[in-house]
Amino acid sequence: MSTKVVEIKTLKVGKYIVLGGEASKITSLTTSSPGKHGAAKARLEAVGIFDNQKRSIVKPVDTKVDIPIIDKRVGQVLSIQGPNVQLMDMESYETLDLPMPDELKDQITEGIEVEYIVALGNMKIMRTK
Repeated sequence: MSTKVVEIKTLKVGKYIVLGGEASKITSLTTSSPGKHGAAKARLEAVGIFDNQKRSIVKPVDTKVDIPIIDKRVGQVLSIQGPNVQLMDMESYETLDLPMPDELKDQITEGIEVEYIVALGNMKIMRTK
């Protein structure tokens, strides 16, 4: 697993965090500062990149959490085989089989280039180029 450790107070909306073992994108982040002797708390809500599940945590702002190291790559579509897309990575020339994202079914055709991400051992096609 390629992750980095940071404090919650350094995170922002739109960044990524590991919640429940899944890489998730932060959708909302609110902080509250209670009375004299209490610690400031952060409420963080995120949606999983690969499984689209909502997750949330409430922790003190100085708590350390893991953030995934996300590798963005470019690949060329070699063929479409039912629900899967066969890609060739443009740097390493290895072939990969990735699931076809529902929102990009109309745009993906053979021969075009797509951007995909690799995080925590999972891969997903994000957009067409």
